[in-house]
This record gives sequence, structure tokens and C-alpha cells, in this order.
Amino acid sequence: MADGAVRGYRPATIQKGKRDPIMTDLSILIISYNTRDLLLNALKAVRDVGCSRPYEVIVLDNASHDGSADAVAEHFPEVRLIRSEENLGFAKGNNVAAEQATGRWLLLLNPDTEVYPGALDAIVSFAEANPDGGVYGGRTFFPDGSLNIASCWGRITPWSLFCSAFGLTALMPKSSLFNPETLGGWPRDSVRHVDIITGCFLLIGRDLWVRLGGFDTRFWMYGEDADLCLRAARLGCRPMITPEARLMHIVGASSQSTARRTIMLHTGRASLVYTHWPRVWLPWGRAMLWAWIVNRVVAASLLATAMPRRFGPLRDKWQEVWRRRREWMAGYPAEADA
Repeated sequence: MADGAVRGYRPATIQKGKRDPIMTDLSILIISYNTRDLLLNALKAVRDVGCSRPYEVIVLDNASHDGSADAVAEHFPEVRLIRSEENLGFAKGNNVAAEQATGRWLLLLNPDTEVYPGALDAIVSFAEANPDGGVYGGRTFFPDGSLNIASCWGRITPWSLFCSAFGLTALMPKSSLFNPETLGGWPRDSVRHVDIITGCFLLIGRDLWVRLGGFDTRFWMYGEDADLCLRAARLGCRPMITPEARLMHIVGASSQSTARRTIMLHTGRASLVYTHWPRVWLPWGRAMLWAWIVNRVVAASLLATAMPRRFGPLRDKWQEVWRRRREWMAGYPAEADA
């Protein structure tokens, strides 16, 4: 057992698994918060599938109270476990875990995923064959085997925000014109350059990660992966998807409240607008973020009036998001720790 403080973050300890000073090919980083059973399934899938290259698995537990860390220590002694004494969030948690990684490649993997056979070899081989990509992702599925499009996205633009605010994306979900952020009806079944690789399964070279400074820790959760990819694009990278790297992903397993998750998502989106849009477009961005919520509050309230039992919870959700609008409209605070 190797114990010690994580550099730059004192209240955490590293347990189990030795740190090899010789770099491996692949470091798999998993950040967990109260996802014990899902985490164990994710680790089992990695162990069962394996990788032909030398690899390591690092789990950072964000002060879970469901026994996640103890379960990892008991059932996966080969995993290097970092126990954080506070919830660092996804972005900072990955930054801390990456400091302990030895791999040439860093693979960010959510605890609510299960990689399919060949996925780990496929994603690294693809990255090596396409060095201009910089950031890489795969093809995700729901537990029932249906396609989960959330492996990648288009960037938020003034047009995309207008379309989502006024329901055009919902009316024409398969249109690349009116639903550009979800890339229209593309089923993620071909190699393609994309704007954003989702952090549930994101491969990046160690050198690029260090050059970018890892995640921007202003983003507590949601938006940090988009920010990373957009910053990588400024350096000339062209993020890519390969359908050969496949996995199952359950979305939002760590988010207990749908209203809370929506607020966090919208906070991340607001932060992306403020960070990556030209200043001249910021008033439009704020207006569209506001309209996105207002339109849903109005629609849910009308539906709940007609069918309260069915749509009452939806109305309550959107009204809570509206009541807390100052939180998400401000975005994440710029003075957060780096």
C-alpha cells in the first residue's frame, strides 16, 4: 500500500496499487461520488475487457458516503484509490487524479459506464493513427442497447441557442440546421471531427493535457469537457469520434434532483457562452439562456393546468429552476481555485 498526500491538495490519501515511475501507455481516471454499485460494475468491465497495452486505473472518490471507496479497496486492490475528504467536483477531481497518472494517454471514464470488448485498444490505436485530433471519443449506448448520442456535441452558437430556446430543436431533432448541438440525426457510426467530446469517455494525450492545464476548475460539473475541447481547438486540434470504441453509459447517475441537474447544466452552458463567445454576442446569449427557461416554465405550467397529475412535477421542476435563475445566469464564479 502506498499512502501520501496528493500534490496541491492536502486532505486526500492514495491507497492501494503502486505508482510506477515508468510511464504506462494508458491511465484510466474515474471520479466517483455516491455511485458505489455502478462504479464496481465499471471497474469490473475494465478488468474483464482489459487492454493489450500497459495500463493503470485511478479512482478518485469525492467523499462519498455510500461506501464506494471501501468497496473499491476491497474488490479491486490493483486500482490506485484516492480518497478525497471533500467533494472536489468532476473537473478538479480529474485534475488531481491526472497528477498521479503515469500514462502517455489519459482516459477519462465515468463510473456509470461499462466499456465493451476492444474499446480501450480501439480508442488508443485510433488516437495514435490520428494525431491531429488531440481529443478523442467513442460511441455510447444506453443499457437497453439503444444509441446514446451524448458521446459528443456541437459547440453552443448564437444560432443553436436560439433554436433550443424556442423549441426548433425539439420540433426538428434530426435536422443539422435546427439541431446543430446534437449534430442532427448523425448516429455516431462513422469517424468524424466534432467540436466537443463528452467527459464520460474522453481520451487525451498527457502532453496536451498539461499544455492546456487540465480542466478549468471554474466548471464544478458540466461544461468542463466542452471548455477543454474548445481550448484544444484553439491550439489547432480537431477532436474526433471513432465508432469502434463502444461503451454503455447511464446519463446523470450522480445527479439526484432533475431540477438541480438542470441548474448545473445551465450554469455550465452560461459559463461556456461567457468564456468562448465574442463580447458583442454576450447580450444575445444572456437573452437566449433566459428565454430557454421562461418558455419551459410557461409550457409546463399550461400543461399542468390541464393535466396536473401528469405535468405537475414538470411544472414544479421548471419553476424551481426559474426561482434560482440568478445562480445559473451568472455562470460559475471566475475566482474559483485553479
